[in-house]
Amino acid sequence: MEQKTPLYDAHLSLGAKMVPFAGYLMPIQYGTGVIQEHMAVRTSCGLFDVSHMGEVLLRGKDALNNVQTLVTNDCSSMVDGQIRYSPMCNESGGIVDDLIVYRQSADSYLLVINAANRHKDISWMKQHLFGDCKLEDISDETALIALQGPRAFEVFKRLSSADNVPERYYHFLSDVDVGGVNCTVSRTGYTGELGLEFFCRASEAPVLWDALLKEGAGEGIIPCGLGARDTLRLEAAMPLYGHELTDDITPLEAGLDAFVKLNKPDFIGKRAIHEKGAPQRRRIGLKITGRGIARENFRIFSGKEEIGYITSGTFCPCINYPAAMALVDINFITPGGTAEVDIRGKKVGAEIVALPFYKRA
Repeated sequence: MEQKTPLYDAHLSLGAKMVPFAGYLMPIQYGTGVIQEHMAVRTSCGLFDVSHMGEVLLRGKDALNNVQTLVTNDCSSMVDGQIRYSPMCNESGGIVDDLIVYRQSADSYLLVINAANRHKDISWMKQHLFGDCKLEDISDETALIALQGPRAFEVFKRLSSADNVPERYYHFLSDVDVGGVNCTVSRTGYTGELGLEFFCRASEAPVLWDALLKEGAGEGIIPCGLGARDTLRLEAAMPLYGHELTDDITPLEAGLDAFVKLNKPDFIGKRAIHEKGAPQRRRIGLKITGRGIARENFRIFSGKEEIGYITSGTFCPCINYPAAMALVDINFITPGGTAEVDIRGKKVGAEIVALPFYKRA
């Protein structure tokens, strides 16, 4: 049976269409529809319930050493209040998950993991813990709300001091009063826009949600569901686990080279990634120039030769064309080059384009 986030009743009262997702009943869209929700985030702001995400604390004198072993990025230079994105690999170099690391102190790190992978990730982490480091799963007691879009900061300032906006991207502040709710305020998001994310106690999430919607009305805020979250992240070329990232895809194949530090001390998967050498396939962007939408697992061709497959694809409202990300043989990747996608038995033209499809000005 699917779980409910603390905001389940709020979604129903707003007319959300609820669907099972990653073990939870989540809003896929509201009455406004996915396109309007998408464009609200691009032009004003949208509010997302992402309380299904997992939150794990690693604490102890060896917390950093454990983080360093688990993830491919280098977290040794992080300071309190800093955030870092990283893949987490298996021994063969494939991706167990991608996650966000928050440094709370030298001995305490918060790891935010994908909802669908929560129990798998925690089991994986526990198998590899060592030294003075304890793991605590705080997912069920924690809510996470995302306020995204160019007017997000203006909405926030109606509920809290402007001094409580983290000064830099991928930084956070703890113990911030937001509309009477104690929050960790994080300058992060999964939409390609300016935005903030709020961690709070699950019991206080409805109060924060209602306050944000009320104070954001003058800034054009609307609640947004998983449908818009997916079109927004695809437009911004942000990978999604189970699509661009899997246990069989390495971070280098996924184009995440910047988050793989092969010069740092050993991490799980480092040897395998090093031994595989330069990747023979890469994540690319495709603009569909023919009629149709390229969906996950549709095959890609150059002439008669199959060269890869679609990992995610949909119509993207802001750029106004069907786009897709794909994993393709490197010998056929030429920016501005062309390919064909088999869309239900018909080969449809596509152009290879640079990622991201959309970038905030």
